[in-house]
Amino acid sequence: MWYLLAVSLLILAFHRPAAIGLLVITLAIAITQQVLQPPAIAGLAVLAAVIAIRRQCHATRWLAAITEGILVLGAIALMLHLMPGFNNTRIVTAVQAGPHSAPFTFYYNLDKALIPFVLLACLPTLFRTDAQPPRYKVWWLLLLLAIPVLLLIATLAGGLAIEPHFPRWLWPFALANLFFVSLAEEALFRGYLQQRLTGWVGSLPALLLTSLLFGMAHIAGGSLLVLFATLAGLIYGLAWQWSGKLWVATWVHFAFNLTHLLLFTYPVLQR
Repeated sequence: MWYLLAVSLLILAFHRPAAIGLLVITLAIAITQQVLQPPAIAGLAVLAAVIAIRRQCHATRWLAAITEGILVLGAIALMLHLMPGFNNTRIVTAVQAGPHSAPFTFYYNLDKALIPFVLLACLPTLFRTDAQPPRYKVWWLLLLLAIPVLLLIATLAGGLAIEPHFPRWLWPFALANLFFVSLAEEALFRGYLQQRLTGWVGSLPALLLTSLLFGMAHIAGGSLLVLFATLAGLIYGLAWQWSGKLWVATWVHFAFNLTHLLLFTYPVLQR
């Protein structure tokens, strides 16, 4: 089921009918495996109905705005696991990446993975839009170098420690983090929010505001995490702005998380 879901997300950008077909099969399997339960089925049915209404209201500005607002709220609810009825699959429980890493648990999150499907109905350019490339290509290299630099700064600040490891659950972590975390978060924050804000207030304010909101989304982890998530958001936001491609921002996001896991205490230094 999860592999089907990953493939549907992979092809969503260039073959929407096939992606939706695979999604329908995925959701059917999720129902049989009780990952998707009646309250979530009802919630998704409402979102599907709103999408259908939206497709018929291109000439009605106010109805288009209302349906987009509902879908964005739905995407936020999926992001924050606020829609009931999702019995997400727990992959590991209270494991440590290394002896100095804090224990953590991670899931395959069906609700979060659905966000790109919802937001694509709001914004057809979710996956690809006009790029604003830097004047010199060397800026791309500096952007990628900012990933280990930011993690080293977090280490100096006491939030992390250098701790290389290669956990046995690396593959399921990579699958979950790429498709069900990084892509979902980039779809909401860069593909949708930063793109919309760019059209309203300009590129630089949109980059800063989106990065700040991305940081605030991590407030449960404390002020230090908010700060570093905001800085990481600037990296992802520039990757999206320079390329105009959601998948580029997603891969940069995933590279950050994978570098963090492989070379540093993950998710944080155990106290």
